[in-house]
Amino acid sequence: MIGLFDSGSGGLSVLSALRVRAPEADIAYFGDIAHAPYGTRSALELVELTKKGIAILKEMGATEIVSACNSVAASVLAGAAGATPVIEMTKPTAAGIRAHQNARVLLIATPATVNSRIYENALAGVVKLDSLAIPGLAGAIEFGAPTGEVAEIVREALQTKRNQKYEYLLLGCTHYPLALSTIQAEARNILGEVECINPAGFVADEATKRFDCAGSGSLHFKISKDSAPFRTRVRELFPAARYTIECL
Repeated sequence: MIGLFDSGSGGLSVLSALRVRAPEADIAYFGDIAHAPYGTRSALELVELTKKGIAILKEMGATEIVSACNSVAASVLAGAAGATPVIEMTKPTAAGIRAHQNARVLLIATPATVNSRIYENALAGVVKLDSLAIPGLAGAIEFGAPTGEVAEIVREALQTKRNQKYEYLLLGCTHYPLALSTIQAEARNILGEVECINPAGFVADEATKRFDCAGSGSLHFKISKDSAPFRTRVRELFPAARYTIECL
């Protein structure tokens, strides 16, 4: 069984891409909503949260893990997952983005992801990367903030890059695709014609290559805190799926 780990709803964007590619895969999903958002937490906290999240998924029966939280990618690469096979976000993204060699790319992500410089390391020599941390955006999306509030957070952050020219906007947080239309509209208003890159497809492609995707298509969610926005997103993204949601 494939396990999918995130701080909350963000991993649903990766799960959605994976279900398209592997509809018969049996998947266990853990969303750590009680500790969300992860993007402002320290590196030490993220290591501990990664270990706990993966342990929960293994208790659910997962033998292979997709870590769908960019903020913990550095923790995964540093060995927090132990011997469990794990796919994190940055390596598949770096492979996929090679199609845009030497392009000017703006990474938007949480402070934890930007501070880790994990994308700068992964994409060195591939694209011309600039990075922008957007505090508060992942949390606003996670907890169902109104569209206008999400737009204002994005607008205020992108104003600092108004005179810069980019070809692509790399969504370095899996929450961001859940507000894709809002982010893209604000980005084009401020930066001009820029295309958003959602890494979810790259990660899902890697999972279908490396992990066992045979099964009955079972889908089991476990969350560390109940959340109406989470339940609504699951219902909207997977309307035909049979699934269970359990709270710790």
